[in-house]
Amino acid sequence: MSKIPRQEDSPVDNGELPFISHLVELRDRLLRIVLVVALVFLALMPFANTLFTALSGPLTAHLPEGSSMVAIEVASPFLTPFKLSLVLAVFIAMPFLLYQTWAFVAPGLYRHERRLVMPLMVSSTVLFYAGAAFAYFVVFPLVFKFLTSTAPVGVAVMTDISRYLDFVLTLFFAFGLAFEVPVLTVLLVWTGMATQDGLREKRPYIIVGAFVVGMLLTPPDIISQTLLAVPVLLLFELGIILSGWFIAQKAEQGEDSAESDEGDYKPMTDTEMDSELDRIESSEDGQ
Repeated sequence: MSKIPRQEDSPVDNGELPFISHLVELRDRLLRIVLVVALVFLALMPFANTLFTALSGPLTAHLPEGSSMVAIEVASPFLTPFKLSLVLAVFIAMPFLLYQTWAFVAPGLYRHERRLVMPLMVSSTVLFYAGAAFAYFVVFPLVFKFLTSTAPVGVAVMTDISRYLDFVLTLFFAFGLAFEVPVLTVLLVWTGMATQDGLREKRPYIIVGAFVVGMLLTPPDIISQTLLAVPVLLLFELGIILSGWFIAQKAEQGEDSAESDEGDYKPMTDTEMDSELDRIESSEDGQ
């Protein structure tokens, strides 16, 4: 007597296998990312205090004589450098993280989409690093000089180290994301959500929006607001120029693919057509 298989004993539907394989691949790539970030973090931990000293340099250079940074909370002397090392590990491992993301989504993209995504990922990484570097070397010295000079008489400027870290990380990510404007502009034009002429017509609104974003993402002073808004406007103009080049490349690829399709097409001969009709008729008679 044969045993009737239960539902849980039956094989998995073939339609579910690709989905499960995608989940397995996603898990493997996430594990690689976590492993690389952990290794970089462990390598940075012995230098955590040195890294925080370098990060606080733009502020300590403008503190009044006799002033220093303070740690209000008991665990701040340990947790703050620890947090900085972890964030810096993710920051350093960002190219590897983006590569794993690219390797996961690339098989599902068309050839012309892969040609677009890779340059955008590389350029977005470089622009993010450029924004963070601009914040550290240009914005921080000017902002901290302004803020420390505005302290009222009799007030000692002694910044808490944990709040300082949160402040500078906010500026790092604000300027890093602001420098992604060319990538966003190219994507808007590439996907057809906007046109070059349309973006040029909206330039006055972009100018106002850049200063509003600078006001929201930076400290309440005109210096940092202007230092964020001006690069955004310049990068916006760069994005409009680059979008024209990408559109030209897209049109050229479309023409090449159309010519390739036309070159590959060969009409059926009369003999092939007759044999194909006979095959269809025989299959209908068999049914």
